[in-house]
Amino acid sequence: SHHCRVIPGSLSLPVLEKRGDIILGGLFSLHDTVVEPNMTFTSTPAPTQCTRFSFRTFRWMQTMIFAVEEINRNPELLSNITLGYKIYDSCSTPHQSLKAAIDLMGSEKDSQSEGEMQSEGCDGNVPAVIGDGGSTQSLVVARFLGVFHVPQVSYFSSCACLSDKEFPAFLRTMPSDLFQVGALVQLVKHFGWTWVGVVAGDDAYGRGGAAIFANELQKLGACVAFYEMIPKIQSQAAVSAIISNIRSSGARAVLVFAVEQDAARLFEEADREGLTGIQWLASEAWSTAAVLSTPKKYHHILQGSMGFAIRRAHIPGLQDFLLRLHPSSPDADEDPFLVPFWEEVFQCSLDRHTRSEGKPPCSGTENLQSVKNIYCDVSQLRISYNVYKAVYAIAHAIKAMRSCVRGNGPFSQQACPDLDNIQPWQLHHYIKQVNYINRFGDEIKFDVNGDPAAMYDLVNWQLTPSGDMEFVTVGKFDKIGADGRKNLHIEEEKIVWNGNKSQVPLSVCSSICPPGSRKAIRPHFPICCHDCVVCAAGEISNQTDAIECVRCLPEFWSNADRTACIPKQVEFLSFSDIIGIVLLVISLIGSFLTCTVALVFFYHRTTPIVKANNSDLSFLLLFSLTLCFLCSLTFISQPSRWSCILRHTAFGITFVLCISCILGKTIVVLMAFRSTHSSKVLKWFGPVRQKAIITFSTLVQVVICTVWLVLAPPTPQRYMPREGAIIILLCDEGSTLAFSLVLGYIGLLASLCFILAFLARKLPDNFNEARLIAFSMLIFCAVWVAFVPAYISSPGKYSTLTEIFAILASSYGLLGCIFAPKCYIILIKSEKNTRKHLMSKRGGF
Repeated sequence: SHHCRVIPGSLSLPVLEKRGDIILGGLFSLHDTVVEPNMTFTSTPAPTQCTRFSFRTFRWMQTMIFAVEEINRNPELLSNITLGYKIYDSCSTPHQSLKAAIDLMGSEKDSQSEGEMQSEGCDGNVPAVIGDGGSTQSLVVARFLGVFHVPQVSYFSSCACLSDKEFPAFLRTMPSDLFQVGALVQLVKHFGWTWVGVVAGDDAYGRGGAAIFANELQKLGACVAFYEMIPKIQSQAAVSAIISNIRSSGARAVLVFAVEQDAARLFEEADREGLTGIQWLASEAWSTAAVLSTPKKYHHILQGSMGFAIRRAHIPGLQDFLLRLHPSSPDADEDPFLVPFWEEVFQCSLDRHTRSEGKPPCSGTENLQSVKNIYCDVSQLRISYNVYKAVYAIAHAIKAMRSCVRGNGPFSQQACPDLDNIQPWQLHHYIKQVNYINRFGDEIKFDVNGDPAAMYDLVNWQLTPSGDMEFVTVGKFDKIGADGRKNLHIEEEKIVWNGNKSQVPLSVCSSICPPGSRKAIRPHFPICCHDCVVCAAGEISNQTDAIECVRCLPEFWSNADRTACIPKQVEFLSFSDIIGIVLLVISLIGSFLTCTVALVFFYHRTTPIVKANNSDLSFLLLFSLTLCFLCSLTFISQPSRWSCILRHTAFGITFVLCISCILGKTIVVLMAFRSTHSSKVLKWFGPVRQKAIITFSTLVQVVICTVWLVLAPPTPQRYMPREGAIIILLCDEGSTLAFSLVLGYIGLLASLCFILAFLARKLPDNFNEARLIAFSMLIFCAVWVAFVPAYISSPGKYSTLTEIFAILASSYGLLGCIFAPKCYIILIKSEKNTRKHLMSKRGGF
């Protein structure tokens, strides 16, 4: 017979074994710790004592047995072949895991040597191992099994370090922490949290995961509000300092990347110090931890917490399988782990001869159906599901091996594996090629690093009406394919946030900048901390947290909220403006007064004062003054092509006609009194000559205006000041030279009138109006000399207003100075309106 070679001086470990054609190894930490014996090295070391039995891990182990038996019952998967198993307790310690791995590999067929102990029932190879749980144990086992190229499929080791090429034979159904961190970063991005606190356990799991998270978070443009470590030593002061930092940071979202024992210490201190209102984000290690969800003292703190958990599944038949165990069952004697499990569950002793730790003897009526503990609870089958997937992955690999077609195999010379003597390295090749959809709809495959497709449930901690904490699945995360495409699906309507709220909490350093403002960097603060600055006039931002404001196009301006560009208001002098109405009234009053004076003169046309002042010229002057008053109205309206042409030409020609009439009267009076031959002069400057002077003077202006209109006519122009909210609609002169010539010619005639009137100022008052003409021309020139700088410097419609004011002021000046004294005599001092009175002063005509 063949026996196993074992390590000299070692003791065989307890093993749960079932024979089969192919034996699978199993490593489970059924106990949480080991009692180290005193090593005297003078006698054989005592067997290792493991303590603190773990119901949860025992359920994982039973799930492996369940999966093996289920596969054996399924003829379609592995027909004519049965799977067996050899399961060891690794006691949560690396050296115990290594001992178990050595036992599993001790199946090298060899003759028993003298002095070596025989290990019973190990006369078959173990081509694959399922386990171990903790990453620290798996690291040790992976190094050892890697020497033999034996594939190892872990169900709970999540350390990213195990993806290294240093462990080529290591695979797992537990996603790497790298994927979990990716999921957490996507979660933070989805809810727009830019100011996130990080608390990590002071171990490889916490430090590694938190460091990757902080790095990925910064790549997103978000910031880490604080980075704290929960010390392994029991220090309340250190944990209290962490709570103080959380409180003072202002961060509402805080990630706790730690194992459940460390997280419990943090929340215990948070409860002591009354820290509430924090949206806790859980790493996978405590996202469904019963040790935190069961105590009611944590409920007000952790209600609404959120984290990613391994994909859950309901495995039909598993609960009945778990409850089948009983010490009186036929195969109970072969199970070395059933007795400690049973004694721990019911706190009694099965050994009638020795009372273990003072426990009473078991009555025999104990039944698992009546017990409610974590072993019997199948509502959160997450790691158990990983074990189930691991067993099935190996079964599918074996099926693929058996389906190999001779001459078309994957190995050298297209060879197929020897099914009677399966080599571990060959099975490893097939496990890495596994790719199928299981009965629960999940894709089972491994990437080049031996990692599974990352699948997480997003769980939300919600209180039930009965006061219990419930893990509600509110989303899923999948990392699909080699391209790394990540899918995060969240059902937001299912989420209940901390404080029993339905609105997503804000976790930002600075409040969100509303539309109409932009972010401005706050000096000496992280990039997430900023001030909000209102956009300048003429600029807008139509989104929250805008980096910069956008300037409106020239014809648009920002609205009052700085959120949209609206068309600029077109500004021109209109009849609807108050100032427009006032100017209209003043212009019409001036026209009415001029017409009234004309009627008075016409009615009294036979009186001496009207006759003495050349009634024809007076009426023509009054007519031209009426036109001067009315031409100001062409300036009060929206500029158009025709109104621009009319306003400047009408103004230029009517004023020249007006000044020409005054010039004609002044020349006649001056010549009449300066010449020694008055009668000849009067004949020479009779009505015909006077009209000729007026016509010629006016025609010169008409020619200037005609040339102006032909070469460069005035046109309406839109002036859009960059920093103004209005578009100014004006008449552009077209030619500044032509406009200057028009004004200059009017000024020339007015200056000539003033000089002639000044020369005639000492002539008899009763026969001429030289002094009045001189005074009126002085006012006229003063108005237009002041007009030029005022017109140039006036903005927008005020330049038009200045021009209208100059027209009206000079028109009223002429009307008042020349005609008001005559109307006074005609209407009030009629006794002076006689030929005798006119001839009585300073000689006769």
